[in-house]
Amino acid sequence: MRIIKTAPQSSEIIPTRITPQTRWICSQPLDVLMTFSWVPFALLAMANLNNPEGLKSLMFSVFLFSFMHQPLSLFLVYGDHERFELRRKLFTWSPLIFGLAIYFALHFSPLLLALLAGAWNVEHTLMQRYGIARIYGRMTGQNQGGVELAMLFSWLLLAAAWAAADPQTLERVTALGIRGANRSAFEVLAEWRAFAQGLLIPLSVAALLLGAKWWMEESRRPNNRAKHLYLGSTLALFVVMVVNPIMGFVGYVGAHSFEYFVIVNRAIEKGYTEPRNLRSRLGRAANGRLGPRGLLAGYLLLIAVTVYVLENHASFLVYSMVFFTLGALHFFYDGFIWKLRNPQVARSVGAER
Repeated sequence: MRIIKTAPQSSEIIPTRITPQTRWICSQPLDVLMTFSWVPFALLAMANLNNPEGLKSLMFSVFLFSFMHQPLSLFLVYGDHERFELRRKLFTWSPLIFGLAIYFALHFSPLLLALLAGAWNVEHTLMQRYGIARIYGRMTGQNQGGVELAMLFSWLLLAAAWAAADPQTLERVTALGIRGANRSAFEVLAEWRAFAQGLLIPLSVAALLLGAKWWMEESRRPNNRAKHLYLGSTLALFVVMVVNPIMGFVGYVGAHSFEYFVIVNRAIEKGYTEPRNLRSRLGRAANGRLGPRGLLAGYLLLIAVTVYVLENHASFLVYSMVFFTLGALHFFYDGFIWKLRNPQVARSVGAER
């Protein structure tokens, strides 16, 4: 999920100190579960650090879980006629364009495709975390993020540089059983070790300065304790990435999918059943006998069957084409779906003013 920043407003900075509020997206128990959803994944990785086969199985399961949330973007676009009509040409031609681009990339430069897909995935996951923080902020009247996004990127870049500078990174990749173009991508990362080591101090200083600036901004505007809890958990996740990149990476990927399912379920409930909306296929399905949760359960069953068929009956080319194309469309479409400045989107996630 990628949420686009809203335009700055002069009324954002308030000179008087305002009492912090606590506003949840769904409910306190579910939001807390979402906030710390990376912890179980990281603990499972820690429990299997000395068990290569168990670690490989865990990584496969986490990547499968990650793949299962990606087609949800297509589900939201092609199941809602009004959303589709907003960008009919883009949503009509994008699958073909991305499919062809990935087909040629698989034939001419699998390594470049792996590098681009990995970088885009990491950036996309961070943008979702920023988007959720923005939802929490909007709930208490924060119309702009300030340096929040820059601060999050500084944490990510520091963790990535630390992993690149660590001589054990490639050994950990070997233990995970990563091969082919994906392993080559990590080998490229290892070649930049000296450069990454030189970046550690500047990136650490940048992270501290941006954190201090964010704190000053936050003290002068309405704020939400739930957002602070979420950002604190995010900081803890990046600390774990520095201490043990495998644990941090598994938590980062696994939590991303869990968060997306929570937000999409919330958006379906608020956008189609509160009040009742039957103007689209998605709305009619959400208001049907199964309800929003049953709809998501049916979606998961469909994806599970698709994965089984691809794993057991598709060629490597077809499998890769489906995997990379769905991933690319997910990253691309999310930039259009989750715009908080759209009143309908803000209302669907409970961030309306």
